[in-house]
Amino acid sequence: MSAGSSTAHAGGPTVTRHTLSVLVEDKPGVLARVASLFSRRGFNIESLAVGPTEHPAVSRMTIVVAVEGLPLEQVTKQLNKLVNVLKIVELDADASVQRELMLVKVRADLTTRSHVLETVQLFRAKVVDVASDAVTVEATGTRDKLAALVRVLEPFGIREIVQSGMVAVSRGSRSMTGTERLRSVG
Repeated sequence: MSAGSSTAHAGGPTVTRHTLSVLVEDKPGVLARVASLFSRRGFNIESLAVGPTEHPAVSRMTIVVAVEGLPLEQVTKQLNKLVNVLKIVELDADASVQRELMLVKVRADLTTRSHVLETVQLFRAKVVDVASDAVTVEATGTRDKLAALVRVLEPFGIREIVQSGMVAVSRGSRSMTGTERLRSVG
């Protein structure tokens, strides 16, 4: 699969990052089985987000995995063999919409608050909580945008960060969940 992005380490093997969208039956233990399949094969999961779909009995996992010199096809074939896995699609960054959510608690006293608020507006983020000496900011975007926001907020003093895993969907009108196999789940 060539949909991943690559980065080379000095003197080391090339690391390829892949985003997989995996539809699974919404049953206990499925997440553990999927995650253990990756860890048993030595793949590092960089991001994992799981949530409901428009089908009540189906959940979607968005998995970002870093692959270092190993074929990802081996894992996707084994994922397909898991009983509760319904469908796997690798999402190319250019052909999909990919977003993460981040909450950042940043120091913002009376002398710095206006500068923090200007920065928040610049990044199209929003303040979701205000205290006398801090604000909590909610930002949504790509990994690069969120990293840039953190870099700009660091001089003010970051107190806490929590970030979701990536969620992604392919561009256009086609749906990954529109198959007969999905309609029969439940």
